[in-house]
Order: sequence, then structure tokens, then C-alpha cells
Amino acid sequence: MKLGFFTMPIHPLDKDWRRSLQEDREAFLLADELGFTEAYVGEHVTDRAETITSCIAFIAWLAAATRQIKLGTGTVNMPNAHPAAVAASIAMLDHMLDGRLIFGISPGGLLSDAEVFGNLEADRNAMFLEAINQVLEIWASQPPYNLQGKYWNISVEKTLIEDIGQGYIPGPLQRPHPPIVVTAVAPFSKGVTEAAARGWDPISANFLMPAWVKSHWPKYVEGCERAGRPADAANWRVAKSIFVARDAETAKAYATDPGGPYAFYYHSLFTKLKRNGRIELFKTRRDQPDDEVTLESICEKLVIYGTPDSVADQILAFQEETGSFGTLLYAGKDWKDRELGRRSMILMAEEVMPLVNAGTSRRSTAR
Repeated sequence: MKLGFFTMPIHPLDKDWRRSLQEDREAFLLADELGFTEAYVGEHVTDRAETITSCIAFIAWLAAATRQIKLGTGTVNMPNAHPAAVAASIAMLDHMLDGRLIFGISPGGLLSDAEVFGNLEADRNAMFLEAINQVLEIWASQPPYNLQGKYWNISVEKTLIEDIGQGYIPGPLQRPHPPIVVTAVAPFSKGVTEAAARGWDPISANFLMPAWVKSHWPKYVEGCERAGRPADAANWRVAKSIFVARDAETAKAYATDPGGPYAFYYHSLFTKLKRNGRIELFKTRRDQPDDEVTLESICEKLVIYGTPDSVADQILAFQEETGSFGTLLYAGKDWKDRELGRRSMILMAEEVMPLVNAGTSRRSTAR
């Protein structure tokens, strides 16, 4: 199992924005130093707690400072931007990273973003599909393009000056395009099937109960079979909220503190998803009454914490429940305590993952 990083950073509302951005950047640089294979960053425009408004801009800030790690948009919310702008920006970013880019895409889940961009009442899934289809067509074709859609029309037919390059939208370094991933946030996600059928791969979100994470694998297999490609568990990424400390008391105190970053993170998500009528993501079974879903029950089920040995055992138990996957994405949280936040990532890379991979190997041999 590989180790990656995923953050849709949720910071205290009164925290200095500069400090939040610097700490988020430092987490990515640390992940690179520790040998994390890939790292993703989310974006939202209308949320004081989620302080990264452009994942493309943030990754550009990291490009020259990282050496090995692949960096991913996690995700570009496609209905909120013009496809030509996305195509050009992602192409440039792929070149800046010398091909270390992973292109994460989604319809976007924050309703205040949808409202501010004027698509709250629109079919954002349809917008998403049109946008990504047009991005891929831009990269696969030459000007004048002439792409006609319901939401966007793209052409430079009137202004093309071919011999000096005017009217040309650049393509990415990786051909035909960077690897594409989608974040799966729904149980039994049909989107996973459709993505797999197009050659894209899933990331199962860190705020899903294990039973719903498990439901993504058969949907991925279904899509791969439709496309005639093998369903390889190595292509499945699963995000998880984890905190590791040298001693159990510190781990429990930091991970379960009602005023700590883990409770704060899930309080924010619980409030949003409950308001949006999506509380089932936090249920352990579909017929569970809404009033049984509490912040305490969510944190208890979704946060893995403890010493390296304990965390490794919990990850292996989680994998037994969900099935094998290729990359575990350590979900970044606010560094309320900078040293504990850094130390958790270091212990995760240097002590937990060797134990996990040794345990996975032993279990495979036993079978």
C-alpha cells in the first residue's frame, strides 16, 4: 500500500489566513520529504474555514519547491469555471510540474459556491460532463475548435492567426492528458462506475463510513468491465482521518478534544451535509434514524488515532472491512499544535506504513 496525502483544509475562522496557507504548504513539503507518493488539495471560494480558493494556484506555489511527489487537484469544481480556462491552466501546471500532475475533477459540493457562480439551480452533473468533455476535446484537437454545448461554446474561428500562434490553447505535457481522478462521496456511487468506464480512477472520501467506502469497489469493477480494462485495486485511493502520536494518551487527547482540529473538521462537514440533506453519509446503515447520527458518533467511527502500532492495526482492520486498495491518503487537518501535526505525518510515513505493509503481506500469505 502506498501513502498519499489529501486535504480540503478546514481552519478556525479567526486564524490568520497567511498562517493557514503557510501551514498547508508546509504539510505538502513535508509529505514530499517523507516520500508520500502523491498529494491532493481541494478548493472552495465561499467558505471562511476552507481557505484554499484555487487548488491550481496553490499547487503552482508548490511546483518548484517539491521534487518527487505527484500533486493533484482535489478537485477542480468544473461547473464553476470556463472549460477553456481550465484546459489552459491545467496544461500550464502540468508543464510546471514536469508531468507530476494528477487532474482531480468534480461537479463541486459546496452549495454557496454553486450559488455565487450562478449554478445553484442548474444540473451541475450535466455541466460537469460538458466541461470535462470540452477540456479533453481542446487537448485532443487544434484551433479553431468550434465546440458547441448547452453551457459553453468554444471557438476562435473569427480571430485565429495560425502563423503567429494566436488562437491556440496549450495542451498538457502528459499525453493524451494527466491521469484523471474523481472523488467519490456517495454510497454505491454511480459516478465511480462512469468514471471507471472512461479510464479514470476513484478517491473514496475520508468522511464516508467504511461500509460506503466498501461499496465503491464493485462500482469501479462494473465500470472497468464495461470499458474492457482490468479493475486493479492499485488504482483505488482511500482517504482517512488519522492521528499518530508516540504515546496513547497524547493521541487520544488531541484526536478527541472537542475543541481540537479533528472534531472541528467533522463539525463543519456534519453541519453542511445535514443542512444539504446528505446525513446518510455518516450513517452506519441506511435505515439508521437521523437522531442517532451525532458528531461524537461520527468522530468515533471515522478518526483513527493512537500509537504507531495501534494505528497500523486499525488501518489493517479497516482494509479488511473495505477490501484492498492501492493508496491510503492521509487526510490533512489544521495544525492546532504544529509539532504534533508534523510528528503525526512523520510517524505515519516512517513507522505506521512499514507495519501496515508488513501486516498486509502476512495476511496475503496466510490466505
